[in-house]
Amino acid sequence: MTTQNAAPRLSWRQRLTKADFKAMPYALVSPYFILFAVFGVFPMAYTLYASLHSWKLGNPNREFVGLDNYEFLLTTYDRFNWSIVNTLGMFVMATVPQLVCAMMVANALNKRLRRPLLWRMLILAPIVTSVVAVGVIFARIWGNEYGMINGALEFIGLDGVDWRTGRLSSWLAISSMVDWRWMGYNALIFLAAMQTIPKNLYEAATVDGASPRQQFWKITVPQLKPVLIFTVFVSSVGGMTMFVEPMMFGSGALNGGANGQFQTTAMVLVDILRTHGNYGISAAAGWLLFLVVVIVAAVNFLVVNRIQGNK
Repeated sequence: MTTQNAAPRLSWRQRLTKADFKAMPYALVSPYFILFAVFGVFPMAYTLYASLHSWKLGNPNREFVGLDNYEFLLTTYDRFNWSIVNTLGMFVMATVPQLVCAMMVANALNKRLRRPLLWRMLILAPIVTSVVAVGVIFARIWGNEYGMINGALEFIGLDGVDWRTGRLSSWLAISSMVDWRWMGYNALIFLAAMQTIPKNLYEAATVDGASPRQQFWKITVPQLKPVLIFTVFVSSVGGMTMFVEPMMFGSGALNGGANGQFQTTAMVLVDILRTHGNYGISAAAGWLLFLVVVIVAAVNFLVVNRIQGNK
């Protein structure tokens, strides 16, 4: 008959060490989730609660109205529907050229250049520039009377354009501001990803007679798939929540022009709260904007994934 030896009892120090190994990973990642819960989950839940009530600032009475605030925005408040169109239009005009130019700039910086660090620092200059300064400068560039763009048009014999009054013209002006600010940021992300691509792929393609253009489309672009999806997602979120650029283009006003031709959904959200003091409708606008951002980001992800998968 054999006897089974009992497992030795662990000392309190050994138990503490064992618990430390198990709990330490969770303790290290917990600050992010705690901050996300406090500054992310709670505000979203509180905003959802407010969107279901008739809630005006300064009035302590809150009446549950269900989806009435959402119905008001979608069926009665025409500016909200137009703001969705404006936001989507400026998003497309700003994001697509921005990512294409950023990839081209990153590909150029990935070559052997003199003082590469200087060039990389220069493309980051728009990011650290004050948004207010950028808005003031671009408002002058696209000005009606003394703007640089109208001056160039008149120099070649064309009539100047009132960029603020037209819908497409104002979209173009604001999109150029967004592209100038964020193209360098995306270019550096693409550049960092390009430098991780194995060099032997390019060497083998060169031996096979592939031109630099063919190498770019057949090697570089497919290898950038994860980074491309990331930049498309981030650009989608930033483009759909555009606020500062159109506000500065309109000289600080929230109406987005006389007819709301460049008023974004984020501007409508703030305008409802500031002008009318209606927190319930403003919260409902925020949640509708959140749903639109999720849909746009998901569609962009599927499209990019499908395009990359076919290559």
